[in-house]
Amino acid sequence: MTTWGILGTGGIAASMTSDLQLHGHEVVAVGSRTSSSAARFAAAHGIPRSHGSYEELVADPQVDVVYVATPHPQHAPNALLALEAGKHVLVEKPFTMDRAEAEAIAEAARSRGLVALEAMWTRWLPHMQRLHEVIADGTIGEVRAVIAHHSQKASADPAGRMLNPELGGGALLDLGIYPVSFAWDVLGAPLGVQAISTPTATGVDRQTAILFSYESGAQAVLTTELDARGSNNAIVIGTDGRIELDPFFYSPTSFRVLDPEDNVIERFEATITGRGMQYQAQAIERLIAAGGGEDPRMPLSQSVEIMGSMDDIRERIGLRYA
Repeated sequence: MTTWGILGTGGIAASMTSDLQLHGHEVVAVGSRTSSSAARFAAAHGIPRSHGSYEELVADPQVDVVYVATPHPQHAPNALLALEAGKHVLVEKPFTMDRAEAEAIAEAARSRGLVALEAMWTRWLPHMQRLHEVIADGTIGEVRAVIAHHSQKASADPAGRMLNPELGGGALLDLGIYPVSFAWDVLGAPLGVQAISTPTATGVDRQTAILFSYESGAQAVLTTELDARGSNNAIVIGTDGRIELDPFFYSPTSFRVLDPEDNVIERFEATITGRGMQYQAQAIERLIAAGGGEDPRMPLSQSVEIMGSMDDIRERIGLRYA
């Protein structure tokens, strides 16, 4: 059985650990920047070993794969630390801060024969599996547009993670990665990128609108915002129908397939136990068991290219990080 080490002790680490344990995955260790934090997390989740540094965690001989759940700017250094110690890595989204960091992780993994996978959990959820089947069988015809929104009302604390440029704050990296990755998932690599944005007083993006164009003539219209909660739904529009995903499109949800006369062709609903993060764990364990490679639902090469798209967006809106 593949054994897991959790790097980081925040909320997303707790959610992932719960789903891993609920679905029979073996979590053997946790690491934090302090022994006390690691010990508290281990006690809360019944994890047998805790480590007071990330270096100790990745050196643990009982750990096969490390789940990197630290703030955005630490994803690349933490993933590289684990890879250099011979561990496979599942790295929270956004995969990195930019394309250069993503390329460094990809090179480190490939050169060592290890698996690196972006924890874009949406890719493996049941509704996304069925959505791709509906598109592939031609039910909605040729896909012409993707529309997706991710807007939340986050803390207004200027020192908080969402507004702090030193922590990779702003709507784009934290929230916008979901609609951007969704558009890549449905339509592939964009041909052109346009974007407009409104900054916060701290210098990160408060609200960003993105337009992707494609060689086929299709378009993706994507929005994200951090100080107002939106509908958080998505639509895939084809020449013979459309797919309307309910909130929240990036988490386990339902959808409807409609014809051009608005008749419901199909209604999809899935029953999920836990939060649904176990599917990405299953994906990386399959890759490890197979001896490596890239998952077709979230190829490492695409994670690198998506960070390139994020770089393009930031260039167009003038967003800079420390």
